Amino acid sequence: MERIAFYDVKPYDRRWFDIFSKDAGLELRYLECRLTPETAALARDCVGVCAFVNDDLGAETLRVLSECGVRAVALRCAGFNNVDLNAAQRAGIHVFRVPAYSPESVAEHALALLLTLARRTHRAFTRTRERNFSLDGLVGMTLADKTVGVVGTGKVGMKFASICRGLGMRVLAYDLEPRWGAGLEYVRLDELIKLSHVISLHCPLTPSTYHMLSRQAFHSMRPGVVIINTSRGALIDSEALLDNVKSGKVGAAGLDVYEEEADVFYEDVSGKIMRDDTLNLLLSQPNVLVTGHQAFLTDEALRAIAEVTVENLRRFIAGEAVENELRGGVEAQRA
Repeated sequence: MERIAFYDVKPYDRRWFDIFSKDAGLELRYLECRLTPETAALARDCVGVCAFVNDDLGAETLRVLSECGVRAVALRCAGFNNVDLNAAQRAGIHVFRVPAYSPESVAEHALALLLTLARRTHRAFTRTRERNFSLDGLVGMTLADKTVGVVGTGKVGMKFASICRGLGMRVLAYDLEPRWGAGLEYVRLDELIKLSHVISLHCPLTPSTYHMLSRQAFHSMRPGVVIINTSRGALIDSEALLDNVKSGKVGAAGLDVYEEEADVFYEDVSGKIMRDDTLNLLLSQPNVLVTGHQAFLTDEALRAIAEVTVENLRRFIAGEAVENELRGGVEAQRA
């Protein structure tokens, strides 16, 4: 039975992984710590590691893993911006991912953020629990006939665009590789930013998309624009977002991701002093809604993630081709 070191394990991870790993003849060594150069040695005598979005898979970590005999990294996620693929190739380590587990889960969470902010139900919930049924300050926005800009039209972006159409919204789209036969209205990114009442991000983080919503981009947006991000935090310049929330240029922001989330998200830090002033100030704004990178967190998605991740490892160990393998030099793939 081959051993796999499973990093950054959470209680909700184990159910489906226990089932599928047993069927595949894998022994999972569950570790609560994140994968870093310092913790990589815990994978000694394991053929592979299972990692998540905030694990460090840079060159130094991969070097240590290679020295410990690790030959495979199985990402239990779609994004891979935390992996140095060229270093992995040099170290002789194969990297696999889960390209699509439940695009509906992520798209529906983006919708939940948007509807909550548009109708201010998060504020109403807090009020009514205190027996305050006043409606002052709860005037919302109707989404029908508004323009939503969908940045990235992979599986998640397409699902979200379909949902928005169902709400009666006009959908503008931007993607480096447009799906011309999908019936979407593709425009330039600067045009999308200028025309949209709502901008929702569904693209991977690459050097070319880093801070794509920059200070200059915010300057071009409509007053009162709503920003939704369920993709990667560093797509947005967080300090520029905060400044535009405070000025009123951004009417609301729904963030499931944050560019400096690694030491905060997935953990209970309620009893600690959080030193990230930008995140503290964003959390303090009544028109900013932050969730802890939970858009994927449905039972359907967790099952699909476990099934595909374990199958990637099973195929690798059996010497079979793995369709979901990533190779050095790859910059981006559809989310």
